[in-house]
Amino acid sequence: MSKKEKWLKIQTKISNQFGGGEVLNIDAITYLIGVQELGKGHQKFKKDEKIALMHIAVCRLLEPYGYYEFDYFDEDGWPHYNLIKELPFLKSGEQTVLLKEAIVYYFENTQVLSSKKQEIN
Repeated sequence: MSKKEKWLKIQTKISNQFGGGEVLNIDAITYLIGVQELGKGHQKFKKDEKIALMHIAVCRLLEPYGYYEFDYFDEDGWPHYNLIKELPFLKSGEQTVLLKEAIVYYFENTQVLSSKKQEIN
């Protein structure tokens, strides 16, 4: 299965679970990954917390690529990451491709979508 097909399969599955009939875009899926990584379940978040959740997700998604490393959980249970190496300059489309690839990798290597390791291929 191609990377694009894997992305579409994940997007469809997440949209069916959380989209209420809408196809979720990459930002919405990244936000949901941030909520998952925070581990506090569904709740109302303030605008600045939503931005922090997106940041948590990006750090977690790019950690396997060597850009970030988990550091600690703060007193409120929020994860913090250290920047290991600077991201290269990427055009918008290249950023999207990298994030989609990282999201596919995330779901292939976590048990988020099922009770057993998710097979995307």
